[in-house]
Amino acid sequence: MESACYVQSHPFRGHLLGTDPYRSPAAAHPPKPAQDRSEPPRAQQQQQQPCRIISDPCTGRSYSKGRLLGKGGFARCYEMTEVSTNKLYAVKVIPHSRVAKPHQREKIVNEIDLHKELHHKHVVKFSHHFEDSENIYIFLELCSRKSLAHIWKARHTLLEPEVRYYMKQIISGLKYLHLRNILHRDLKLGNFFISESMELKVGDFGLAARLEPLEQRKKTICGTPNYLAPEVLYRQGHGPESDVWSLGCVMYTLLCGSPPFETSDLKETYRCIKQVKYTLPACLSSSARHLIVGILKRSPGERLTLDQILDHEFFTKGYTPDKLPPSSCVMTPDLHPPNPARSLFAKVAKSLFGKNKSKTKKSSEEKDDISKLVTGLVKTSICRQLSYKTVDGNEIAPVSGHALTGSSSPVETLTEEASGKSVSRSIRGSLVGSSDAFEDGVSASGVMETALEVLKDCLSSMPTVEGKPTSLAIHERFVWVSKWVDYSNKYGFGYQLSNRSIGVLFNNGTHMALPANRRNVHYNLTNSRHFVFPAASVPEQLQGQMNILNYFASYMERNLMKGGDLPCPDEEGRPPLLLLQWVKTEHALLMLFNNGTLQVNFYNDHTKLVLSKPQDSYLLTYINRDRNSQTFLLSSLLETGCSLEMFHRLKYTLKLLQQKAES
Repeated sequence: MESACYVQSHPFRGHLLGTDPYRSPAAAHPPKPAQDRSEPPRAQQQQQQPCRIISDPCTGRSYSKGRLLGKGGFARCYEMTEVSTNKLYAVKVIPHSRVAKPHQREKIVNEIDLHKELHHKHVVKFSHHFEDSENIYIFLELCSRKSLAHIWKARHTLLEPEVRYYMKQIISGLKYLHLRNILHRDLKLGNFFISESMELKVGDFGLAARLEPLEQRKKTICGTPNYLAPEVLYRQGHGPESDVWSLGCVMYTLLCGSPPFETSDLKETYRCIKQVKYTLPACLSSSARHLIVGILKRSPGERLTLDQILDHEFFTKGYTPDKLPPSSCVMTPDLHPPNPARSLFAKVAKSLFGKNKSKTKKSSEEKDDISKLVTGLVKTSICRQLSYKTVDGNEIAPVSGHALTGSSSPVETLTEEASGKSVSRSIRGSLVGSSDAFEDGVSASGVMETALEVLKDCLSSMPTVEGKPTSLAIHERFVWVSKWVDYSNKYGFGYQLSNRSIGVLFNNGTHMALPANRRNVHYNLTNSRHFVFPAASVPEQLQGQMNILNYFASYMERNLMKGGDLPCPDEEGRPPLLLLQWVKTEHALLMLFNNGTLQVNFYNDHTKLVLSKPQDSYLLTYINRDRNSQTFLLSSLLETGCSLEMFHRLKYTLKLLQQKAES
């Protein structure tokens, strides 16, 4: 959720974004100030952590200490480079002062003894260790893409194919540990590390222990509260089943956005775990729900084993990618299982939006393909019929306006066949064509590619010296996002525009918008199939989405402050903007609209960039942390340059667009 401050507490705790978009009782520390975060993370941390040479007293080998990778209760982890070979390591540094007591040092010795014996593709590799007068140093394999916790913080929820991809690797590493009678005892997102090649490695064996007979098992409660198994809380000891329970909590967290038993009170969390009291969101697939229920059983003996988990239909009937793109660490990947229908979609998309095709000269075969595609869209969307019953009980059938093909629309033909009624423009529900409402063929990738080229040209030509360009005193008004709310782990992404219209991009890809006058409801199956209904006559099939839209609208109006001081243009008579795509990273939110507008909101200080083209010239608007805005002609920045603050944000936006384009 975007606002400077909160007027009321959040009813969607753990789902809505605020000053720290991913913060929860179990989450990591809040992000650093935006002026630092706009720099590449590696560069800024190297600046913060001065270089220092560490030497092994026994071998004489020297290591240069680099950036801080993470920290825990006893240790800090740094990137270190061996001076003679330039080999990189992740090095766990434990001060002697933190292990002064015998039992504390015993834990470190135990961790080293366990870890150095492990050799598996999906376990972080142990290299060597030594100590000097100040610290103990444990040298480990460096996983350059950090951990699943970082991915979760940037993404909040993952797709089911991604969850299968990561879980298969976790289970592979976990089976290896259990076969060697080793319990991890602290499985959580932060202990699953991601290598440069996007392979997962189980790591951090600080709480690991060898499996003992039942009567000799350790009864200590240890681990991360949200992932503890009931038998651990009841002090019945750890077994392999406790690791399986934690794996179930990990799966739930990745799919749903927060741990299953997370509450604001630790005692309440423990009570929920003991009673196995949690909620399965409606957005989960039936196979995912069934698997989670099979793992999160109170009795350890009733839980699925690791082999049974892999044999579950969630894995056997669901698509698992062979590889994930690195960009999936910060944004949703475009994953498609091998599917003959995909070639049909590509063919249809090319015939609809291809630059070298004339829409008026399609072959009959192409028209049949389009008809099949539209039929599929209708059958698989919330609009399962083309004949609707309104809330007042009247039957209506959406009517076709200008067809994409220049002739009768496939949707119009289907409407007549489905309803058995003649098509009439007097019917209240209407289907309007893209030529009336939207730029024909506008897509998120198209908007992104255009913005990428514009910003690349701008930054490559802009003077390096800090400039003070003149802002436009009077400029063409444009629409921008002034408030937003993320509830995508259940429903979708909602936003309020500066002209007070409301929109929601739902998880199923459909879009619903309510203009400022609240008279009509605009509903989109795709970015070119657009229905308009009177607000009082929304089909009952869409009432669920309408209720969510109204709730988001009410919530944002009551709880959120406007994100800047820009004027609100009068958009009377125009269709609402269509949000094509939104992308969350660890630092910012990017939104792309069908009129070509790109907006980037930086979380920590609420600064914003808006790239728009209301008429013939590109405008760049910067809203600072005080919500004061300045709008510039992009062409003027090429001559004068801009402030360092704005430059860093432009550079970050360009990098984000490039990463998305590469994926």
